[in-house]
Amino acid sequence: MTVTAAPTAITGAQVFDGEKALGVTTVLVEDGRITRLGGDPPEGAEIVDGGGATLLPGLIDAHVHTNREALALALRFGVTTELEMQGLHTRDNRAQIREDDTVADVRSSGFGITPPGGHPSELFPEGFRPGPPPGAKPTGRPPLMPFSTTPEEAVAFIPQLIERGSDYIKFMVDDGSVEGHPGLPMLDQATLDAGVAEAKRRGMLTIAHTLTVDATRVAVEAGIDGLAHLFMDQPHTEEVIDLVKDAGVFVIPCVVLNASMMGITGGDLADDPRVASRLDADWDKTLRSSYGHYPQGKIEDVLAAVRALSDAGVDLLAGTDAAVPLPFLGGLAHGASLHHELQHLVRAGLSPVQALRAATSVPARRFGLDDRGRIAEGLRADLLLVDGDPTTTISDTLNTRAVWRRGTRLAA
Repeated sequence: MTVTAAPTAITGAQVFDGEKALGVTTVLVEDGRITRLGGDPPEGAEIVDGGGATLLPGLIDAHVHTNREALALALRFGVTTELEMQGLHTRDNRAQIREDDTVADVRSSGFGITPPGGHPSELFPEGFRPGPPPGAKPTGRPPLMPFSTTPEEAVAFIPQLIERGSDYIKFMVDDGSVEGHPGLPMLDQATLDAGVAEAKRRGMLTIAHTLTVDATRVAVEAGIDGLAHLFMDQPHTEEVIDLVKDAGVFVIPCVVLNASMMGITGGDLADDPRVASRLDADWDKTLRSSYGHYPQGKIEDVLAAVRALSDAGVDLLAGTDAAVPLPFLGGLAHGASLHHELQHLVRAGLSPVQALRAATSVPARRFGLDDRGRIAEGLRADLLLVDGDPTTTISDTLNTRAVWRRGTRLAA
């Protein structure tokens, strides 16, 4: 005989549904789904008192490089989905993660299309190789490395990436100038144009890594759907904002990454006891470090560009570029840095509600994740309950009271 778990009724909390605040209402969860908003809890339901708290959709980090341990850390901060922008978690390699409610869910591009020796090779020490941690048992086939220097090569890799389980296609458009390696091999316009066109012909979402205004222009002119970064090499102009807006391109600003590239650490975030209590020594050390490759950059210019894009109606998605706990990839930590990103978005001039949308409904919509990112009947019960009201005070997102993934409450 199958025993069905009792439904869970979260009562007394203000509900932010991913778009707007609904006021105080009951949310009923059964069998991993949200089954009802409002009304009285049914007899026999487990009651979770949300008095004084706000219930949010589980957060989505729209730019990470991750592993199982990082997915577990993300979930502890209420990040229930991570979108990998270069890594191993393609469809064939995440079966166990899909069914494990102690870690965040994940989607992945696999590895991005880049020339041999192109970005991100310059970031890593000599001899560094991507792959599972030492001692970990690999699953699935080895990753496909789609090195391309011609339109024909880029086009040929698209069906291979799709067959290997990439959820979207990533293109690297980076000459290394921001990372202190000017002259890095970079996809030319013809190769990028051909690759993007082939991916879109096959119904795939396309994302470009761009850190400069020139790279942004190249990617947008190729027909890219989204930008995985915001340029940091110069102030924005009305022309570049209009270019992005008119093309309907979304942007994942990753302000926390830009700050780290400029030498700004995450030390203030690491000092927050709500963060420190959830980080081990390696992640604490990493968060207190920085990339530091572009000290001439101005964070004020980045924040002003975020504001201009928002004011123009461009879809902004919250992302971090968090990777692994190594100081040379510092200033970032899974889960924690997404909350930092939300604070940066508000600092840039977004309202707290706009920032919350950037981490919930907007990434779900732009990445076609139609089962999450909102609190609505029939959707996954990926939920975050926090003390206070982040729709008015964004830092309240760190006041974690409870996290659910598919209706399963994460153990404290």
